[in-house]
Amino acid sequence: MLQADTKLEEINFLTARERNALQAGDINCVEDILRVPPRRYEDRRFSAPLSSLANGESACLQLRIYSAAWRFSYTRFYELVAGAGEEGDIGARILLRWYNMPYISKLLAAGMQVSVYGKLRSQGGQWVMCNPDFEVLEDEDAGHRLAAAALGESVSLPGGGSLSAQEKIHTDRLVPIYRSVSGLSARSYRSIVWRILKEFDRSSLKEPYDPAPGYPLAAALADLHFPDDERTAHKARLRLALSECFGRQFAVAWNRRNIREKTGLVTATTDYYLRELVAALPFRLTAAQQRCLREIRTDMAAPVPMHRLLQGDVGSGKTLVALCAMLLCVESGKTAALLAPTQILAEQHYRNFCRLLQGTDLRISLRTSGRAADSDLIMDDPQMAQREDEQHPRLLVGTHALLYEKNRPRNLGLAVIDEQHKFGVAQRERFVSAEEHPDLLVMTATPIPRTLTLTLYGDLDVSLIDEMPAGRGEVVTALRHPGRMKRIISFLRNELSAGRQAYIVSPLIEKSEASDRASATAEVKRWQELLPEFTIGLLHGRMTPEEKERTMTDFRDARTQLLVATTVIEVGVDVANATIMIINNADSFGLSQLHQLRGRIGRGTHKSWCILLSAAKPGEPSREKLEALCRTCNGFEIAEEDFRLRGPGDVLGTAQSGLAGVHFPEWLSDTRLIYRANKLATDILERDPSLSLPEHAGLREFTRSLLSRAVVRSVG
Repeated sequence: MLQADTKLEEINFLTARERNALQAGDINCVEDILRVPPRRYEDRRFSAPLSSLANGESACLQLRIYSAAWRFSYTRFYELVAGAGEEGDIGARILLRWYNMPYISKLLAAGMQVSVYGKLRSQGGQWVMCNPDFEVLEDEDAGHRLAAAALGESVSLPGGGSLSAQEKIHTDRLVPIYRSVSGLSARSYRSIVWRILKEFDRSSLKEPYDPAPGYPLAAALADLHFPDDERTAHKARLRLALSECFGRQFAVAWNRRNIREKTGLVTATTDYYLRELVAALPFRLTAAQQRCLREIRTDMAAPVPMHRLLQGDVGSGKTLVALCAMLLCVESGKTAALLAPTQILAEQHYRNFCRLLQGTDLRISLRTSGRAADSDLIMDDPQMAQREDEQHPRLLVGTHALLYEKNRPRNLGLAVIDEQHKFGVAQRERFVSAEEHPDLLVMTATPIPRTLTLTLYGDLDVSLIDEMPAGRGEVVTALRHPGRMKRIISFLRNELSAGRQAYIVSPLIEKSEASDRASATAEVKRWQELLPEFTIGLLHGRMTPEEKERTMTDFRDARTQLLVATTVIEVGVDVANATIMIINNADSFGLSQLHQLRGRIGRGTHKSWCILLSAAKPGEPSREKLEALCRTCNGFEIAEEDFRLRGPGDVLGTAQSGLAGVHFPEWLSDTRLIYRANKLATDILERDPSLSLPEHAGLREFTRSLLSRAVVRSVG
């Protein structure tokens, strides 16, 4: 029998073509095949009599083949005349046609009883079904079906013979529909799954821990792929979702316990620099900022590594809270480093830190792939910069360049990661890997639904800035059709003439033949013609660091009134005088991304306007998304809506967020299931911290694999 770990090369009923197609789809063994769930199910149970069906309706019919022949009309096709009654009953007759499928003539012939599924069309008073899926129910000549194997078409069952009602795969049941595997027909893939379920040893399928002993994993997988009804399919998905959720929650609980057992640095001893900064600010910290700072300071004062998520909406003041924490670290004699996802954001943080800490004796350094700078000298020599880092505790700001050895922070006490979802899991772990475990503070301006926070960041304590600073201007969001551009241009001209600035955002850098979406390069030329009296700049990701810096400096200093850009401005760009944003093809962006873009305006005291351009019609999902953005500026409400519309993988990015490999995403929005799995994982570790009990042997192996992956990431 087949084992769960049997490789595809060892499965003798697979053809070389099928094996190659599966491997190209990252499927390499029996368990890989069984673990990939159907995307959906198609109800192909037998339909009403042919006479009661409507034109264009999909139907599953049981028919007798009366005759078969090749026909020609523009192209050659194989045609069967079949019916549900006697051969002479014209009203119960239907034509079955297959185009570009020559092997069908070797599979189907007159005299067979078949089950077919497809869409009915009425042509000249005759029912026609083109390229239907089918199964042979009775076959006087079993050799017809066996001939399929020679042509690379998977045979439904080995050995020939008729199919019983329980053995139908493609018709007269709830039929599983899988994600497309290039080079493999849906029918062939379904047949492969069916045969593997028939032939594999169920006892060989293991999981680290069985969270539902009353419903074995193997039985749930069989029900998942070929359920008897919708209730069975739902029950199977729930069982497997619980198993997947438990694995994630146990990993989170184990990581959290592992972190708490490490000895950390005490990096909040005195607060001279912090008090000096707060006293010099022209405003008071909000109550939410003060609360979050107290939580962070308590963690930093404890001899355990801090692992905390600082979450807050766009413009809520997270960076200032992070700077306060960095000052506490620096005063303890350690280096504090902030890792930003883009050079634009890193340079903005660097400039703001220099401005806020002007007059202190602190040195602030910048490290990016294109630039190395210091608050009181330019560091042209990276080796010189390293020596300075070793000799002087400092505030260090950088991009991915900080992950490489020549720029790695020395004597690191606090690592701050801004817009953490822009970094991979391994990159975050590598940044804080050290013998002395530094404190870690990760920040995000992309609000995360509570269920995802429990799943992805359950090993982190969460601080939430749920209050916006006073004095911010109102932001009005409006959805407009591109046909109304004359009024928009007039409005924009008035605002720019009043001394304000604006952004024009496009989804593409350059025009593409494959897309009719707006491009930034074309928009620059267009707006130069529309508003020749104003200076217009261009910013996109293919520009050199020097070009980006010049463009942003000109815009910050108001030498440029209108900035045409791509989503490179999504995070961190802070120009208080910019009060208008026009987003082309707004329906091509995700909700959270649109909210991030909108956060670039409304940063001063003036009223601001975000104009979403879209031709989407009322009732379309893309318009529903944009209307939700117009209703609220609350990032957490928007995150929940984005999660509902797009799912977690698209919201955060599967690879970066650690969501890769999630087969049952429905559990990510099921709070009860997550709490159930989390409690089960926590109870196991509290009862058996060393996982020494026999029933936890699988979990012991599971934690070893977690540890080995962590080691690989830290040295990779």
